[in-house]
Amino acid sequence: MHNHTRGRGPARLLRRLVALVAVVACALSMGACGSSSSGDGHVIKIGIKFDQPGVGYKKSGTYEGFDVDVARYIAHKLGYRDDEIVWKEAPSKQREAMLQNGDVDMILASYSITDERKKAVSFAGPYLVAGQDLLVRSDNTDITGPQDLNGKRLCSVTGSTSANTVKKKFANEVQLMEQPSYAECATALFSGIVDAVTTDDIILAGLAANARGKLKLVGAPFTQERYGVGIKKGDTEFAKQINQAIKDMIDDGSWQRAIEDNTSGTGFTPNAQYNPPDPTEGEEDD
Repeated sequence: MHNHTRGRGPARLLRRLVALVAVVACALSMGACGSSSSGDGHVIKIGIKFDQPGVGYKKSGTYEGFDVDVARYIAHKLGYRDDEIVWKEAPSKQREAMLQNGDVDMILASYSITDERKKAVSFAGPYLVAGQDLLVRSDNTDITGPQDLNGKRLCSVTGSTSANTVKKKFANEVQLMEQPSYAECATALFSGIVDAVTTDDIILAGLAANARGKLKLVGAPFTQERYGVGIKKGDTEFAKQINQAIKDMIDDGSWQRAIEDNTSGTGFTPNAQYNPPDPTEGEEDD
């Protein structure tokens, strides 16, 4: 009567054995096999920007930019192959929630380390100290810094604080214009609707690299933005592993190559006073 179940025992045993071996392999490897709750095995989920050329950019199914290069290097050092990286879009307003909810394991998305953010999440890094700068048309000669923007039109992205910094500290008569993305700010700059675009220098360099010589960086940064790797709050062990990977990337020349690859032709060099940075953030609980 029970003949139809015969033969399943060994197969079931084999399946259990395979599962057990996988668990043991996971325990022995340094990568966190359980980092994915969706049951798709050994993957690491990384949040990046999809709309910042030169920094984090999704282009016909592939991902490129300085943040992406750093993230990929860290993932490799943590024991993940390219096909085990799951890239997720991390819009600025959602970054903390994505880390708190476990939607991602880490975020590299031009994410500045601030005390306010550290109340909700932790950081490793920094892997770059960027600075707020200005992007202008290549033939512009009268804008050499934020103090020259009185009476001019300045574009930044909706919700960004960078344009307000210019208005408050340098040029209170500047006219502010907001766009949904930096690419749209660059288009407004091309077409003469605005006179300058402001945000972090590495982002502007990425836009300039895409502009075929029509836009240029002013090259006079006036803030320091310490780009960190966002991680779940209090994970000091993970921070140490990430910081070691960043140090390795700086030491073996890959960091400098990634800067050059993503900003070629723009003349951009990170502020040498702060770069390459010393990544020690997050190794002690705040």
